[in-house]
Amino acid sequence: MSRLAIPRPVRRAQRAVRERLPNFRVHRSGVLAFLGVLGPGLIAGLAGNDAGGILTYSVLGAETGLSLLWILPITTLMLIVVLEMAARMGAVSGQGLGDLIRDDFGIRWTLFAMVVLLVANGSNIAAEFAGAAAALEIFDVPRWITVPVVAAGIWALVVFGSYRLVERVFLSVAVVFLAYIVSAFMAGPAWGDVGRALVSPSLNFEPNVLLLMVATVGTTVTPYMFFYLQSSVADKGLGPEELGYERADAVLGAIWTNVIALFIVVVTAVTLFGVGVELTTADQAARALAPIAGNFAEALFAFGLFGASVLAATVMPLTTSYTVCESFGWESGLSRRFSEAPVFMGLYTALIVIGALVVLVPGIPLTGLIIVSQNLNGILLPIILVFMLRLVNNSRIMGEHVNPWWLNVVAWALTGLVIALTLVLFGATLLDWLT
Repeated sequence: MSRLAIPRPVRRAQRAVRERLPNFRVHRSGVLAFLGVLGPGLIAGLAGNDAGGILTYSVLGAETGLSLLWILPITTLMLIVVLEMAARMGAVSGQGLGDLIRDDFGIRWTLFAMVVLLVANGSNIAAEFAGAAAALEIFDVPRWITVPVVAAGIWALVVFGSYRLVERVFLSVAVVFLAYIVSAFMAGPAWGDVGRALVSPSLNFEPNVLLLMVATVGTTVTPYMFFYLQSSVADKGLGPEELGYERADAVLGAIWTNVIALFIVVVTAVTLFGVGVELTTADQAARALAPIAGNFAEALFAFGLFGASVLAATVMPLTTSYTVCESFGWESGLSRRFSEAPVFMGLYTALIVIGALVVLVPGIPLTGLIIVSQNLNGILLPIILVFMLRLVNNSRIMGEHVNPWWLNVVAWALTGLVIALTLVLFGATLLDWLT
């Protein structure tokens, strides 16, 4: 077969694998092999605990106590299923999700998905910079210092760093999430009550509680997480030989992400439930802890918020750049220079600059931006889940690695649940507008 007979996305994937194969192939077994693969799944999961996610979990604890904690095992299962499929598709196909969607569903669906992703992620990037700035304002650092420094730092990391360096930095930032575990233990919850709440579902049909349940699912399972994961697996050069380890990485990312969410709900439930505190931003949760749990608990919560916001402010524009470039056939990759992948690096740069500038402009309604982005993610999520299920069951792409029947049953059931919750969210939003 001539070179021209091979589809361009396949040639690009093959070239990317050849270029990175010596750096990332793992020739050991056991723990060392897993550590060599570890990264894409864990980072994708942790990036979901961004400023919006921390706010949602804080509100969940502050307004409902421990009564809705049973949702977290369900969202953990949902995230495991989706991240595992994304990791498997990346390892087997050597392509990102944007690539596969374009090849199988055409340019119109691809263009629709990219426009929604651009607007949603663009809004969220501004929210992440706002979260980082608000966290350091607790320590009296003004945002006009925080935002430019963070923006310049994460831009330089991606533009001048290699894949290996970027991944190591991401994994090191993940340590900051331990702050939420420490703050939860400092709050002194009754752990027996926490355990019972996890396994004892309780239903509350009040509209605000239902919307909070929908928001919790929506903030846990977001499209950019699995776009990033699949692109990262392909960029790292992982193949079917590492599939078992990459699956474990994806499962670990889903579980660790929801463990952090659990501790955020616990600390806010113990300290803020029933005291009449209304939270509209994540930093308010940190400030509210000080009079009840002490200044150290406030500092820990703020430290976690800063790290989470910086991680998400890097991953979101990176995900967007990956996906847009894959979808339209432009070169992409963390180990490429600006001249080798100008659209990839240029789009990443533009998203960073716009997100930072929006936060520095007085009077910008960031809360409104977050709401818009959540609604757009709500539109995109069910569509992308259907795309993923179609693609992961395509034997031409996946060969013997298509979904087993039982996983399809679980995945389609969870997709149906997401669609139902999305309809509830849209109905509530429409009703709010009309009234």
